[in-house]
Amino acid sequence: MSAGPGSPVVSGSAPPAGGFVRRVGLFQATAINMSQMCGIGPFVTIPLMVAAFGGPQAVIGFVAGAVLALCDGLVWAELGAAMPGSGGSYVYLRQAFQYRTGRLMPFLFVWTAMLFIPLIMSTGVVGFVQYLGYLAPGLGQTSGDLIGLGVIALVVLLLWRGIEHIAKITAVMWTVMIASVLLVIVAAASGFSPHLAFTYPAHAFDLTSDHFWLGFAAGLTIGIYDYLGYNTTAYMGAEIKDPGRVLPRSILFSILGIMAIYLLLQIGTLGVIDWHRMTNPHDVASTSVASAVLEKTWGKGAADTVTVLILVTAFASVFTGLLGGSRVPYDAARDRVFFRPYEKLHPKHRFPMLGLATMGVITAIGFLIGRHTDLATLIQLLTTVMVIVQALAQIVALTVLRRRQPALKRPYRMWLYPLPSIVAFAGWCVIYGYADKNSPGRHPIEWSLAWLALGCVAFLIWARLEKVWPFGAKEISEEYLTPQEPAVV
Repeated sequence: MSAGPGSPVVSGSAPPAGGFVRRVGLFQATAINMSQMCGIGPFVTIPLMVAAFGGPQAVIGFVAGAVLALCDGLVWAELGAAMPGSGGSYVYLRQAFQYRTGRLMPFLFVWTAMLFIPLIMSTGVVGFVQYLGYLAPGLGQTSGDLIGLGVIALVVLLLWRGIEHIAKITAVMWTVMIASVLLVIVAAASGFSPHLAFTYPAHAFDLTSDHFWLGFAAGLTIGIYDYLGYNTTAYMGAEIKDPGRVLPRSILFSILGIMAIYLLLQIGTLGVIDWHRMTNPHDVASTSVASAVLEKTWGKGAADTVTVLILVTAFASVFTGLLGGSRVPYDAARDRVFFRPYEKLHPKHRFPMLGLATMGVITAIGFLIGRHTDLATLIQLLTTVMVIVQALAQIVALTVLRRRQPALKRPYRMWLYPLPSIVAFAGWCVIYGYADKNSPGRHPIEWSLAWLALGCVAFLIWARLEKVWPFGAKEISEEYLTPQEPAVV
């Protein structure tokens, strides 16, 4: 409801009953999170983690990533259980910051999502080309670039024509991903050498060394990248059964489950492949470590087979990622929180054309950046873009909402509040603060700040066109409060 500038009218109404149906239970919700978390990531980041730490102590990175994911997951759990709508961060930021900055924060979330979602997809294409190089050892730089761009074009083309039976495609992706991971874990167990896995270089755990902490920050960045997706069910809160119970549990169970898988995968790989091989850019273990494990334990034929499964996993992860990501600007534009052209659907197949096209182009640019720099730099860039608006602002949003909307029904409240929030906030700050040091000459912090500043300019242009705050009425909508439970304004 609108009012004059400086005198907002507060409305409180329950979310509309129509629309989505709550049909996703705990098992399905946990599986959805895990399928988003474990795509191509672990197959391409194990060598990066080992290089960051300089030895088998790289396992620390996956554990640290799990701790950050757990603490941040508790933030998502409380917010998602209290506001189980469709949109995730978009909803939480809108509710928390509308009192002072109108629609700025949800706008900036969509703006940054337009960059970090396709950059995540571009890492999958980089991984695809890396593993394809195992099947085609003579694959050159130019050929790899063209194949990667062709994969992106194919994904966009398939999505452009409209895709039905998405659930079946997702199920195939889940099955292939699980098969790939389990085969690598079982193969590693069959040829495991404790000497390789647990022999550490000198000063590996020297906590007084700057080298250790640089490696830890880089490893934490890689680790949290591998866990991204633990919040997927928060974005589909309107479809979750009993969200106050199911949503928090799906987040926690998926993180613990993926942590177990990653530790088995990491330790098993280190017990088969000498870690020095993973840091040698001329060794196949540095780009296709899972294939190297299979080749050493079960032979070349098994390695080729699993490599094909990994290629399918990489393609499917890019497909489903762009499918969901292209809907983010569409939903925001439809809610009048982003540029209106993004709400236009294809006249026949009913998909958001501009959102898909924009993210397809950015995915291609990100892929070329990753190919011509390195994958670690690409991961640093996408995580720094995420940190300020989604990660840090959302942690602040939890505290703001506790003060602004104390009567908001919270079926789940963060354990040991505010300790997990503080740990998560500190972890994200470590990732952000060390980004430039771990990517010398690449300046991911500067790029992320430039993108955020450009987003602020875009918001002012949009706000002027829409005649909303700061150029018009400030609108406050508290749809998750009942009329009898006003907020503190």
